[in-house]
Amino acid sequence: MAEADRARSSPDPAAIAHYHAHIYYERAASRERAKRLRERIGGKFPQAKLGRWHDEPVGPHPRSMYQVAFPSGMLAAFLPWLMLNRDGLTILLHPETGDARRDHTEHAVWFGAVLPLRLEVFGAGNS
Repeated sequence: MAEADRARSSPDPAAIAHYHAHIYYERAASRERAKRLRERIGGKFPQAKLGRWHDEPVGPHPRSMYQVAFPSGMLAAFLPWLMLNRDGLTILLHPETGDARRDHTEHAVWFGAVLPLRLEVFGAGNS
């Protein structure tokens, strides 16, 4: 696809209503740090929705994790706070555009190590 065509077909960032931050941890080595970060997020950003703990890989995620869902209006405050307070944990941050595969790959930002996602969960039909 030509660059001009790609620009015309790209989603409007203003249409992003929500983001997800996936906080990864190792059950034995870093779950306690992940717990402390979760508590701090809940205290500082009460509008964020703290998802369930997943001690086993789920969906495209290759490690234990929990999700933090938050509105786009919180991004400007949450992003720099998360950068400075992640306590060495790996985090995947992505928008919710309706295209899960692209949101987790092309639209994603990593803090810390980039982990290999299990993209087969999206199937062959997804872009």
